Amino acid sequence: MTDSTKPLVALLADKDEILEDWVAITGRRLRGRVTEFELRREQAALFDAIHAGLSAGSTDVDTEAYAAARALLDELSYTRVRQGFSPTETCTAVFALKQATMAALQKTGEGVGESFHEFGRLIDQLGLFTFEVFSAARDRIITEQAEQLLELSTPVVKLWTGVVAVPLVGTLDSARTQVVMEKLLQTLIDTGSDQAIIDITGVPAVDTQVAQHLLKTVVAARLMGAECIISGIRPQIAQTIVALGIEFGDIRTKASLADALVAAIRNRQANARPVSAS
Repeated sequence: MTDSTKPLVALLADKDEILEDWVAITGRRLRGRVTEFELRREQAALFDAIHAGLSAGSTDVDTEAYAAARALLDELSYTRVRQGFSPTETCTAVFALKQATMAALQKTGEGVGESFHEFGRLIDQLGLFTFEVFSAARDRIITEQAEQLLELSTPVVKLWTGVVAVPLVGTLDSARTQVVMEKLLQTLIDTGSDQAIIDITGVPAVDTQVAQHLLKTVVAARLMGAECIISGIRPQIAQTIVALGIEFGDIRTKASLADALVAAIRNRQANARPVSAS
């Protein structure tokens, strides 16, 4: 502890009283969305981490002295994002410590000196750090959820022995095309299938970019030895494809998934038919 931080450590001497007010203030601002037991556990640990940092003689939150405090705030922010709290509500858990400390000083009759202002600047730093890690945690969770939704929105199902299908719903972009390719190719390997149906009934529109994504998926499947059929070619989509001059080459297309399934089964039967001796 240094001479400059001794008064700050003294400010937090009455831990129980300050912690009691801190938990109460935070609980009111969060409107009971977190239990008092949970708040007390979180804030008691944070209080001890801040006290330890001050006892180490530092008021710089970027130093090793506040590593424990930063870790706690990182965990707190991630939890609050999961629980649906806003950045303001999350930072309240930090900023309310100033109010609780002020209330403790007023009860003792001591004036607000430079020590408290220095302590306030420290809490402001921790509050800003909390805001930053909250934003990073929210971005990370949004990315994770987007990836999970992408996985769920591109299922590959086995329709028949040797026949799998990818029912696409929504827009087909580069990222989703990659997921479709990976899941389709893996399913072809896992099931030993040689017929794949890409159903675009749920794709709202087909433009040149979407057509290119479809062609890439077909080429990838063919490299794995599977024949592909594109189903769900509605009249409007057929007209758009013709108007754009999109060429599917020798890729077979069908109006419905049922028609594509029949064609795929016939392909398998034809390929399995023994060649008669001449």
